[in-house]
Amino acid sequence: MKNRYLALWLGVLLSGAANAGPADYVYTPNVEHGERELDFKFGSARDGAGGRQQASSIGFGYGATEHWFTEAYVKFQRGGGEGNHFDALEWENKFQLTETGEYPIDIGLITEFEKPHRKGEPSFEFKFGPLFQSEFGKLQVNANLLFERKFRGPGEDPTVQHNTEIGYQWQIKYRWLPSFEYGLQGFGDMGKWNDMDPRDQQSRRFGPAVFGKLALGNRQVFKYNAAWLLGASPAAPDHTFRMQAEYEF
Repeated sequence: MKNRYLALWLGVLLSGAANAGPADYVYTPNVEHGERELDFKFGSARDGAGGRQQASSIGFGYGATEHWFTEAYVKFQRGGGEGNHFDALEWENKFQLTETGEYPIDIGLITEFEKPHRKGEPSFEFKFGPLFQSEFGKLQVNANLLFERKFRGPGEDPTVQHNTEIGYQWQIKYRWLPSFEYGLQGFGDMGKWNDMDPRDQQSRRFGPAVFGKLALGNRQVFKYNAAWLLGASPAAPDHTFRMQAEYEF
């Protein structure tokens, strides 16, 4: 039975890759009640012409209940010859829908509201989708299906049409040691949910990743993960480095 589930997961993961920025990370469905978290994320993407885009965010999160984790972020961006600037505010909510380990697949739900800062941009963006996780011995597999919709802002060009876009992200992790785990991550997008882009126009990125958790005592924990992603389609950046550092207390 476990081998059948593993084959199903691998089929999903390898078939393609959510509309991802360079600092995006792979969501996991589990929630810990009472956990408080300071979260820093950074990403840098480079295309074949030498153009570079950087993004970062600082957030604070709280496990409000046994099944609900909420987090607020301040996001920054750098690119197109401009310096680092405030980019957006974001409110993220994660809901754990099944008890951990109760079923072969743990299931959660993610929702995000983002308020862009600049004039002429959408008034806000909304992202949501189911989160899936399963374990096979020391192997942990995640796959998430995400939908994203932008809503027109008052200063935005009225001819611009916003559609609901679909994509997904995935992760395979071997839990070698608590302080050091390794695996693969992948991100991408497929275009409009009801009219997907041709395969060569879909952004797909994947590459090696490392993870770890260090106990600091008194329920304090430092977590990290980082990945080096390679473009697997012409629409994707050639190289992307992304990392996340969390202090939980």
